Formats: sequence, structure tokens, C-alpha cells
Amino acid sequence: MGELRFDGGRVCLDLVATRVARPVGERLDRAERVAEWVIGAGLVPPGTVVAADADWARGLRELRTLLEALVGAHLTAAPPPPEAVARLNHLARAAPPAPRAVLGPDGTLVRALAAPPDAPGLLAAVARDAVDLFTDPVARSQLRRCEGENCSLVYLDTSRGRRRRWCSSEVCGNRERVARHRRRTNAPALRNV
Repeated sequence: MGELRFDGGRVCLDLVATRVARPVGERLDRAERVAEWVIGAGLVPPGTVVAADADWARGLRELRTLLEALVGAHLTAAPPPPEAVARLNHLARAAPPAPRAVLGPDGTLVRALAAPPDAPGLLAAVARDAVDLFTDPVARSQLRRCEGENCSLVYLDTSRGRRRRWCSSEVCGNRERVARHRRRTNAPALRNV
């Protein structure tokens, strides 16, 4: 499940991260993977039964494509594609899963859903998150693309000074530091040849 989870700062950006850039691939390729992502992204409480099927996967992939178009437009200072905005608004109209508090095994309150989650409701939850992101000038100004080589992930830069460069310091940041170290240590050897 870890490979289906990315902390972009918003669930809508986590959905964008499900596309594998290099090599081109698909993480939401079957119902089990969709269910893993839905749970990993926090759209439903842990332990919720997610009866995903091929339609759920198609719906999430369609929404992801819309989100990629909106993110790309924002990052290039282009106007958002009107058809993507219209479809996003349409998807956001459905009712997302309603949460409720229930008594957990240890007597504390835990979150559960009032009814089993369905595809339109989960798509609406992600679409509403995107509407919130793209209509909030502060959040929208924090949107960044990872500077890591061969990485196209996007995230919200909430770091002090807004100097974050990578989607993950542990992954892309570490790769960059290793590459920089190799360049420094190999440079003297090349000069001596």
C-alpha cells in the first residue's frame, strides 16, 4: 500500500501522484489497488470495506487527468481548461461519504462511515478537495513540482521560507544529494587523468 500513498499535502494531489511518470505506468490498474489508495489516502477510515471495481478505477483516472490539466495550467500560468473545470464541478456535486462517531473496542470514539462508500461519493470528496485548493489563493500559491530528476510529482510547499525543492527529502532529495556527492568526488579524479 505504501507505493500508492504520497503526501502531496492534499488528497487531490495524492491522486495525481498515482500516475507513474517514468517508466510510464498505472498504479490504479485494478480494483484492489484502488481500494488500497482510497484507504491509504484517508478517504475512508482504516478497516472500511471498499468494494471497488473497474468503474471506480476509471472514475479516479478520469479525475486524475482533469487534475493534471488544472495543475499544469496553474504551474505554467495558463488559464485552466474550461472543460476540466466544468467536469470537476460536476463531480464535486455528489455527496461525499458521511462520517459518524462510533464507540471503538477500547471505549473511545472512532470515525466510521454512515453507509458503505461508493465511487461517486469518493470522487466528490477528491473533487471538492481540488475545488478548495484551486480556489484558495494561498494554497494555490504553494503548489510546486518536484525538482528531482525524472520526477513529476506535485505538492504543496508549506516549508518555512517556501524553499522546498523535492516531493520527498528522503527520496528525491536523497538522490540529488548522492548525485551531487558523486559529481564532487569524481571531478578531481577526472582532472588527474
